[in-house]
Amino acid sequence: QGNGDMTKRMLLSYVSKAVPELVDWIESHVSFPNAMVDRITPATAASDIINLKETTGVEDAWPVVCEPFKQWVIEDDFIEGRPAWENVGAQFVKNVEPYEKMKLSLLNAGHSVLGILGALIGYDTIDESVSNIHIRTFLHNYMDIEVTPTLGDLEGINLKEYKASLLERFGNINIKDQIDRICSESSAKFPIFILPTVNAQLVEKESVEFAAFVVAAWAIYSLGKDENGEDLIIKDAMKSQLHEKAAASVIEPASFLTLESIFGKLESSVVFKSAFTKAYEDITKNGVEQSIIKRNENN
Repeated sequence: QGNGDMTKRMLLSYVSKAVPELVDWIESHVSFPNAMVDRITPATAASDIINLKETTGVEDAWPVVCEPFKQWVIEDDFIEGRPAWENVGAQFVKNVEPYEKMKLSLLNAGHSVLGILGALIGYDTIDESVSNIHIRTFLHNYMDIEVTPTLGDLEGINLKEYKASLLERFGNINIKDQIDRICSESSAKFPIFILPTVNAQLVEKESVEFAAFVVAAWAIYSLGKDENGEDLIIKDAMKSQLHEKAAASVIEPASFLTLESIFGKLESSVVFKSAFTKAYEDITKNGVEQSIIKRNENN
């Protein structure tokens, strides 16, 4: 986020030491527009390398596989003019931040929802998870009921169509995005993708039931086993801390929320803590899928 601002700070930090007389020229003649891109690109698999060679004759040690969908949103802030990238589909806006928020809260958060819930059931890929009608409906409800009210107006974007396209994109069987990749480093992703929605909804005294359910599922996921008793591949810089709090949550569910570096003061929210605890107990007693069905029926 704020990639143009970050680039400017980094460049000027260096130039101010290396060539200080160049700083004023850069300030006057160089643009640093923030931008956002949206395209699902899973990690390269060995089969991608083989398939590329067999179908095209091209030998590439790291081909990038991607979906047909692409979106590029750029702040229209250029000192010396710019290429007409809008002619090939780029969207120029005054402020890119609302579009970043949309992508993080819907696409990235959606990936985490599908990843955590699917992992517990025993799925390997995101398309398997979204093909489960109950998980798909759960995600649809989460996006409509809890995320959409926090986004506001987005010029040039039809949110209903965008959300529908997300479900279609997640289900692309040719992408085969690995669930363990999507769930990796969840401790860094949840505070950016999901918790801002929670905090915004709490301020407005609106629903946090779906987000609380996903966080509860993450607590159970952090124990390291799926519902079939199989080991989960957990890649996270905070793996040991997550496991410790997850183990404590077996006795007192809300213990997971005491990870302040992730959840901040969320543990003190009576509303969220109650929704989280209820979801945790439901999943533990009835399993993920039945608990999801119950949530969907209540909304």
